[in-house]
Amino acid sequence: MENIAFAKYDMDSGCVYAWTEDCNLILIDCDEAEKAYADNMYERSQLNYLLDTDPKGYAELIWNENPRAYLKAVTEYYPLSSLR
Repeated sequence: MENIAFAKYDMDSGCVYAWTEDCNLILIDCDEAEKAYADNMYERSQLNYLLDTDPKGYAELIWNENPRAYLKAVTEYYPLSSLR
């Protein structure tokens, strides 16, 4: 598995451009990643937060194919009825 050296989120295309240590470019379509891994609005929110604050961490998470474990660990669920 190649390590990600640098990543940048392009808001216009909705993609993360990640470069590996051996100068290969990885393009991640964030909409498709959310469709594949996020099952609800809370998980989508966690992925969006990670994307905005740490694009390299986001790219590593998707590239290593373990976002479900990450989302299970960090997502807090609040039923809408409890917010009243």
